[in-house]
Amino acid sequence: MKLFLIKIGKAFCTIRRDGFFRGGKRVATSFFALFGKVGKGDILIVTGGVGDSARYRAHHVAEELRIQGFKVSVTVQDNPFLVSYVSKFSVFIFHRTLFTKSIAKLTKQIKKQQKELIFETDDLVYDPKFLKFMDYYQKMNSLEKKLYENGVGGEIIRDDYVKVCTTTTTFLANKLEKEGKKVFIVKNKLSKEDVEWSKEILKKQSNRKVDEIVIGYFSGTISHNKDFATITKALTEVFKKHPQVKLLLVGPLDLDHSLVKSFGDRIISTPYVPRKKHFENIAKVDINISPLEKDNPFCEGKSELKFFEAGILKIPTVATATQTFCEAIEDGIDGFVAHDTKEWIEKLEKLILDKKERQMIGQKAFEKTLKNYCTENAKNDEYYQYLKNKINEVE
Repeated sequence: MKLFLIKIGKAFCTIRRDGFFRGGKRVATSFFALFGKVGKGDILIVTGGVGDSARYRAHHVAEELRIQGFKVSVTVQDNPFLVSYVSKFSVFIFHRTLFTKSIAKLTKQIKKQQKELIFETDDLVYDPKFLKFMDYYQKMNSLEKKLYENGVGGEIIRDDYVKVCTTTTTFLANKLEKEGKKVFIVKNKLSKEDVEWSKEILKKQSNRKVDEIVIGYFSGTISHNKDFATITKALTEVFKKHPQVKLLLVGPLDLDHSLVKSFGDRIISTPYVPRKKHFENIAKVDINISPLEKDNPFCEGKSELKFFEAGILKIPTVATATQTFCEAIEDGIDGFVAHDTKEWIEKLEKLILDKKERQMIGQKAFEKTLKNYCTENAKNDEYYQYLKNKINEVE
């Protein structure tokens, strides 16, 4: 009953935030995911939800593994038939799963049959001590907060039976290694469908207005207010100096009042959109930005997906110089990283003032994305071999 009430509270907040139509559609998607078909195979990925995190860490990872020859299925943790799947698979990957009764039963049966259980995370929500750094957590209602009281999957990672974790970044890998686990970095990647959509969009792309430069920010969730606030001063200066600049904001975001008051007529805000439309929106901008709070462990753990989602459309990115973005972006070659307000202004202006620079960096970002951030080109041989060994042990 407790978990049911939590789920109801979360569904209510989704509808209130996204509206009856969009929010209701997301809630309905979550409900119907409970009964998705699960066949027999090598690996079962169990995910806690149906949002973008599940998209990248369950469905896109499953696609990558299928390309490598594995038989993979994906289901949600609330699937009523969950425990019955133990006999059908050799390896189980838990992504953002709460330790519910069904997950506890599933875990018990996995151990009984001595099969592999891998903990998967794409941020720090598994450890409650980091929640104070999570801006969105402070705005949750009491029912939503209960989802996080033990950390999402905290009980699983603390289980000595679990020896291996997968994650998205070096920063998170280092945190997980401190838990005494072997860690494989499995980077976020675009699916084959994403790449096909992007090719279509690039073919149809019309010429932009030559007298207008659009900077785009794609928040995705409601947890980025503080991140965006870190570049308010930089954007204010850019707006003042370059009247041709406009700002496109996609997704929920609360802007600084001074920015809206002074430049509201040059700011376009649109709601969260379906996946294909998301790529169409990215293609409309000249410069993509990805600001994050510095010295915030939650932000340090964020992956570089905003870089490669823009890169697949040849759009250059300026991002906060976190460890992850510094590893992903070769500064001045296939993107820019900025350490402070001064650098944000300088690097945005380079792209604003030089069309050839935008095109060159966008092209390099495109090439890197195709090479490193697509499921079809994935290379993670050590991880694949580990999975093959575990599957063979069961067979």
